[in-house]
Amino acid sequence: MLLVSAAVGVYYAWTDKGQQSSGDFLMGGRRLTALPVSLSLTASFMSAITVLSNPAEVYRYGANIGFYALSYIFTMVVTSEVFLPVFYKLAITSTYEYLELRFNRATRLLGTFLFIIQTILYTGIVIYAPALALNQVTGIDLWGAVVSTGVVCTFYCTMGGLKAVVWTDVFQLGVMVAGFLSVIVRSVVVQGGVLPIISDSQQGGRLNFWDFDTSPLRRHTFWTITFGGAFVWVSIYGINQAQVQRYISCKSLTHARLSLYINLLGLWFILLCSVFAGMCLFSVYKNCDPWTAGLVSAPDQLMPYLVMDILRDYPGLPGLFVAAVYSGSLSTVSSSINALAAVTVEDLIKPYTDMSEKHLSWISKGLNIMFGIVCIGMAGLASVMGGILQAVISIFGILGGPLLGVFTLGILCPFANSKGALSGLVSGLVVSLWLGIGAQIYPPPPEMSRPLSLTTEGCNFSTTGHFNWTSTAPPTQSTPITTIRCHPLLTVWSPYRPVLADNWYSLSYLYFSPIGTIIVISVGLLVSLMTGKQYRISSIIYIF
Repeated sequence: MLLVSAAVGVYYAWTDKGQQSSGDFLMGGRRLTALPVSLSLTASFMSAITVLSNPAEVYRYGANIGFYALSYIFTMVVTSEVFLPVFYKLAITSTYEYLELRFNRATRLLGTFLFIIQTILYTGIVIYAPALALNQVTGIDLWGAVVSTGVVCTFYCTMGGLKAVVWTDVFQLGVMVAGFLSVIVRSVVVQGGVLPIISDSQQGGRLNFWDFDTSPLRRHTFWTITFGGAFVWVSIYGINQAQVQRYISCKSLTHARLSLYINLLGLWFILLCSVFAGMCLFSVYKNCDPWTAGLVSAPDQLMPYLVMDILRDYPGLPGLFVAAVYSGSLSTVSSSINALAAVTVEDLIKPYTDMSEKHLSWISKGLNIMFGIVCIGMAGLASVMGGILQAVISIFGILGGPLLGVFTLGILCPFANSKGALSGLVSGLVVSLWLGIGAQIYPPPPEMSRPLSLTTEGCNFSTTGHFNWTSTAPPTQSTPITTIRCHPLLTVWSPYRPVLADNWYSLSYLYFSPIGTIIVISVGLLVSLMTGKQYRISSIIYIF
């Protein structure tokens, strides 16, 4: 899989060796078609963390994350009708160019800075977290995996530019789907069919779709996933450079729109695979939870553990799943590296220099190498961060809300001015960070996340050298446990909890993004009305 990905980079370096401009390198010459771009869009944010964490989420909390399917619909409609036409018609390379055209350079630079920080943090974790999970379960060398992922990504991004990134994403998405299907098919055979898996999930409370609790403190309900999740995904598809750069590289607006809607089908399929894989995970281990039994040290290791358990006797299939996990890493990391190079060239170099397109193309390639090294270094830093990993991932989501707010303010509110945009962005960022960091220091009580019960009643700990999870014999080295396992951070309780801890800090993490967006728009409108030219009230509903 690594070799094929690298070969794609070499191919496009050879076929496009005449490309002289940074636009050709970073945007594929704006000649891409809908199908490969749509598959690349699907692969870009379906990272290895998704491959490992979504099934574990279903295993621990239930299948109600399937409601993301509804938030995906809202996301694609808003992106294709609100954000895409503006970005495509402006023919911009960096989304943050829009902020200077609409407001001022300070707003553009702040947006660029926030994007670079969040992307480097997230990319380092995307490289490190799956490598650690596979290392601890399968024995694959940890730093060999980290370095090979970073080096291969950097190689084909530097050699082939956006075209190489898009077509490797297509290949890697196929590998991800094949890995998922190998686990699902084998699990269905082991459990005797699809219906027993559904029945086990129903009896274990995993099919908890009908949770319409309106409390904003509940971690996952219909409302938090559909409403809060929609804001999170719009901030990714509507304004995130890694995604926008793909669909505005299409050869026409129609192809760009079509790519988003084909991508919707891909997102639904990946979501279905990950949810059903989580149901398979629960069905296989319903009587003997490997996490409670201490056979794995983190939920992200549950899927690799299942693979090594049920596919051990099928040569090549465990390797296929490992390749699927690395495909998830590569697709996300390559997208991030290419996007980081694009915003650096367009926002931090072009406006302040007078270089030729040929020189900018070489600088773009050099930046790909630099950001690849930085992301590998960030993965190294992630290895010593321990419990802060989850906090960093949360902060990545928190930063998306204020950025979505400032773009929405510019596109939908014609009377908003630069003072309003900048003050709104800073206000939204401060509130989002306050909320997010407070939630990490004072985690919500377990009754708000409602983890489902897990048991070790069916475990047999007496077998030497091999753990027999199918036996119903009573364990000899351990007492059966029926327990509710929480996220490790949820077990750290401060003896002094402030008044805000049980309300403000306990909000569902999916509401962090909407709060940031609403704060930016509200403050931006208020400051604009106080400092700018007075407009009629009817202009508020005018859409740019």
